[in-house]
Amino acid sequence: MIRWRKGEVLSVRREWPGAIELQVSLPEGECRALAYPRLVGRPEPGDTVVLNTTALAMGLGTGGYAMVVAVPDRLPEDPQGPGHLVKARYTPLQATVLGADEQDSPFHDVLRDADSVDGMPVVVADLHSALPAILCGLYGSRPPGGEGASPPAGAPKVAYVMLDGGALPGWFSMSAARLREAGWLCGVVTTGQSFGGDVETVTVHTGLLAARHVLGADVAVVTQGPGNLGTGTRWGFSGVSAGEAVNAAAVLGGRPVAALRVSEGDLRERHIGVSHHSLTAYGRVALAPAQVVVPELPGGFGDRVREQAAVLAGRHELVRVPVDGLEEALRRSPVKLSTMGRGLDEDLAGFLASAAAGRHTASLLA
Repeated sequence: MIRWRKGEVLSVRREWPGAIELQVSLPEGECRALAYPRLVGRPEPGDTVVLNTTALAMGLGTGGYAMVVAVPDRLPEDPQGPGHLVKARYTPLQATVLGADEQDSPFHDVLRDADSVDGMPVVVADLHSALPAILCGLYGSRPPGGEGASPPAGAPKVAYVMLDGGALPGWFSMSAARLREAGWLCGVVTTGQSFGGDVETVTVHTGLLAARHVLGADVAVVTQGPGNLGTGTRWGFSGVSAGEAVNAAAVLGGRPVAALRVSEGDLRERHIGVSHHSLTAYGRVALAPAQVVVPELPGGFGDRVREQAAVLAGRHELVRVPVDGLEEALRRSPVKLSTMGRGLDEDLAGFLASAAAGRHTASLLA
């Protein structure tokens, strides 16, 4: 189940808030490794590190790192401060965090009886890669002033609510960190077993409530963390959580906006056009109605997307959104756009579909 290795840190390749990428020497050669300083301390060149190399050996794309489990000769100090929520529970790296909804939190009184997000739009997507594209569409649809990396003055505050279907550490997402630094996100809320956000919560429900009442968000974007799990079966994929997020948003008085997972570049037929992940999550799992954004893509491929999305009309409101100008907005993204290893030019339709959901969301705030 786990491939264990002992290695030596050669150099620090790069770092972003919460994570450090290392070059490590192993008996079989060199590799990239990732460390979370809040969990294992800060490895330095020359340190011996204990590694989990399972994902690396499997050749996984998003998670293709050796993961630093410990720096055995230089253990970090014991953590200080409150926090009784245990995440990654009953694993060797279970960690305690201060949950916004727990009794010791300064926000406990705010969340104890909170029962509504007050009509806040909640954009739900399957893949983590949709997050920056949604924001490009949302901010690109605002009044003049949003031409640079920063959103325009008076732009809505957007919180990212991270589900636990992909990566568990919020620190793994370089995109979320960079979007936070650029002011495109007012904060990251990690829910369920995920951790490492600006705000920690027990469930997606309290995550949405915290986005609204703790971070003061005008909009929440909900996706799983980087990476996702799929088995090629109708129900065996982590993105079913998108349908459950629609239900959570609706029961809390939010306005669910469903972003379709669309691809023109995927080699797998089940993901060409509208992915079966979206059709299952929104068509079968989501019991509450949402506004499903159907991008007005050109040509025969656009016709295919509209035809496939039509099966969702019995439960949801289909909203056709033009995509003119959205490619330009996507090219101004402050972070690199990539989905399943494909960049903007390799799968433009997929990013346009996500950006269209952001554009529609902006119209709800007008």
